[in-house]
Amino acid sequence: MATILTHKAFGFTLLIFSICLSSFSTLTSALTNAEAAYIAKRQLLTLPENGDLPDNYEITVDPKLTFANDRLKSAYVGLHALKDVIYSDPTNFTANWEGPDVCKYNGVVCSPALDNPKVDVVAGLDLNHADIAAHFPVEFGLLTDLAMIHLNSNRLCGIVPKVFRRLKLMFEFDISNNRFVGQFPTVVLEWPEIKYLDLRFNEFEGELPPSLFLSSLDAIFLNNNKFNSTIPDTIGNSTVSVVTFAFNQFSGCLPSGIGNMCTVEELLFMNNNMSGCFPNEIGNLKNVTVLDVSNNGLVGPLPDSLSELKTIEVLDVGYNQLIGLVPEKICSLPKLENFTLAYNYFSGEDQKCVPNPYEQLTSNDEGNCFPGRPNQKNTETCNPVVTRVIDCKYSCPGPKPVTPKPELPPTPKVEPPPVHWPPPPVYSPPPPPVHSPPPPVHSPPPPVHSPPAPVHTPPPPPPVYSPPPPVHSPPPPDHSPPPPVHSPPPPIYSSESSPPPVHSPPPFQSPPPPTSPPFLLPPKIGAQYMSPPPPISQDIKF
Repeated sequence: MATILTHKAFGFTLLIFSICLSSFSTLTSALTNAEAAYIAKRQLLTLPENGDLPDNYEITVDPKLTFANDRLKSAYVGLHALKDVIYSDPTNFTANWEGPDVCKYNGVVCSPALDNPKVDVVAGLDLNHADIAAHFPVEFGLLTDLAMIHLNSNRLCGIVPKVFRRLKLMFEFDISNNRFVGQFPTVVLEWPEIKYLDLRFNEFEGELPPSLFLSSLDAIFLNNNKFNSTIPDTIGNSTVSVVTFAFNQFSGCLPSGIGNMCTVEELLFMNNNMSGCFPNEIGNLKNVTVLDVSNNGLVGPLPDSLSELKTIEVLDVGYNQLIGLVPEKICSLPKLENFTLAYNYFSGEDQKCVPNPYEQLTSNDEGNCFPGRPNQKNTETCNPVVTRVIDCKYSCPGPKPVTPKPELPPTPKVEPPPVHWPPPPVYSPPPPPVHSPPPPVHSPPPPVHSPPAPVHTPPPPPPVYSPPPPVHSPPPPDHSPPPPVHSPPPPIYSSESSPPPVHSPPPFQSPPPPTSPPFLLPPKIGAQYMSPPPPISQDIKF
């Protein structure tokens, strides 16, 4: 057991060293869509049908090569399979990937094996900002001693193949800022030791598996993809300290189960298609410091239970369709430093909530329906929403099967009548009546499409807390074994010496909301986990 913990400690130690040895010079180059599709196609053509290695796979290498042990021999095959499928390596990052001493390869980190401290194995692979264009070959599954993969800010394409299930020791998996596609890579849920999962800034789509929140993950970053499902109800079982759903296409209501997330500190839903009212259970988030639900379609009033969030520092509910009064007990929360309620339909606020440069609380209330306050919506815009009665017990269609049922009879069964409608016009002698209906047929659609315009025209995105922290890449490979650890390493939180935390918000400014805001890493995590900015596109010749 002690050896397992030593391997975990190795991963977190490497993260700390990475903060001190960061590099800011390398920029990720852009791939065209055609190039990304070509690389993905090459992967699909070479992957076995089940995406895994055959059980009888034999490792063959040049007989002239000698290795310290068979594990390094397997790692050699896996690493060279990756090098062989590289489409572009403009910085020659893998230039020294030659010979049998894989522990000297750029980005390769060796460490004593968990089951035999006298044997060195490839325990980590760090290609952060290597700007490599490639895909995962099936032989990558031979790197079975990997506990850490950091591939942030490359141009890796295709899918995460099933062969990754062989990486049973995986602890930190960061493939952010690439061009990965397909459904959520469920193979990561087969790793019993996984704690950190970073899929940000890729092109994953579809639904989230409910089992994602039944794992032992501590941090989940899903933002800036194309996920379009509802949030699984299993989220209430999660033990994460931070989870980001931001900048996707998630829909449905905020699950009431989030109130059971007793360990979560940062919970970000901004820039999705969420709807319905706040669940009252949200007040049970006793450890939350950042809660951001901005730029969605939430309705109804702020629940009184929000006043129970005694640890919250940043609360952003801006750019929704919330109504009612903003009570003093929310604005008086002891640690609240930044409260954004802009661009909703609130019609009253306590004096404590009114922006005041002399108060500890930085707030923004513009774009609402507050009488006498500057930069508010006009009466014509406010009245239809403010006077609308919303019953939050039935505002969320998710758990109620009542809405889908009425739709079932109309959709398939209403179509036959139009089939019988053509005969009547056949019997009407004059053709003009036949041509006269089309105008009314085409005239109704404009009103049909015009009402949604205000509904689907979301207000501009919310203001940003602060720029994302820089990306940190780990130090050169360390061949000395890490110090033994006899107890699980506690979560590493940002300290006084860490980079400026995001959760200490600057004085609020109210510029016009940006049209395409970048995603920001939540506070604290910037020091615990490396958090890359989005890839910077620039032309590159291959």
